[in-house]
Amino acid sequence: MFAAYAARIDRDQPLNGLELGERPAPAARPGWTTVDVKAASLNHHDLWTLRGVGITEDALPMILGCDAAGIDEHGNEVVLHSVIGQTGHGVGPAEKPSILTERYQGTFAERVTVPSWNVLPKPAELSFAEAACLPTAWLTAYRMLFTNAGVRPGDTVLVQGAGGGVATAAIVLGAAAGLRVFATSRDETKRKRAVELGAEAAFATGERLPRRVDAVIETVGAATWSHSVKSLRPGGTLVISGATSGFTPKSGELNRVFFLELKIVGSTMGSKEELSGLLSFCAAKGIRPVIDSTLPLDRAREGFAKMAEGELFGKIVLTV
Repeated sequence: MFAAYAARIDRDQPLNGLELGERPAPAARPGWTTVDVKAASLNHHDLWTLRGVGITEDALPMILGCDAAGIDEHGNEVVLHSVIGQTGHGVGPAEKPSILTERYQGTFAERVTVPSWNVLPKPAELSFAEAACLPTAWLTAYRMLFTNAGVRPGDTVLVQGAGGGVATAAIVLGAAAGLRVFATSRDETKRKRAVELGAEAAFATGERLPRRVDAVIETVGAATWSHSVKSLRPGGTLVISGATSGFTPKSGELNRVFFLELKIVGSTMGSKEELSGLLSFCAAKGIRPVIDSTLPLDRAREGFAKMAEGELFGKIVLTV
């Protein structure tokens, strides 16, 4: 079957390790099901895999892709939950949970096999392309906002780095849930798009906000960390799920953290139950993921290049 896969690891030029071509079709295994992929979406996790993060050379070649929507063996339209082994279903009892492609072949292919427990019904209201955007970036944003930030309608949230998949999702979901959303971006066009999606206001990266916020959604990392900490009200919460600009900020702002009793919470992906809630929320509220572009699988390299350059707003979807 045709697939986009990591053939080698290149930490400096990750796209050098990306190959497109034929790979073996997935074999049947007890407790697992095979899904015909209709659409899959890119995540920064795929670039990190090409850099060798979360995977070793001996696991290659590895078909990339965490997210997908498609049709299962019984003809049902489904969405995949990307965390394998979260409850032990389909794997050994001692196996630690992993994100798809860290240990098992991914979704950038004509077919993928996952534990049957990892398959959820796709809401009829969502297209395959829209549903394929949800299991990683949108689920991450959903958990950051509603589980880890603990915000309520009327609270104010700052979303750093408008344009990225998680940030875009946080703006849309936050606005739909009655939050007051501020967003930042270096790009004026992206700031305008953020307001169109529901942000109350958008600011240049590092710009002083009109008031302090209850929570910050942080995925940028080193470049925005100081601004995130300084933007919180006393007792506020900073939730971080990524660091695309680097892991080590110039200042940890530790004096502010302890003096203002700030909370810093790490967040990774989400549970199957949270994905079910996200799917229902999108269907009930008419929420649709923001899609930057849709490409056929054989043009996956274009999508990877666009994501690596940061020249996108929303998700890139690959169709099969």
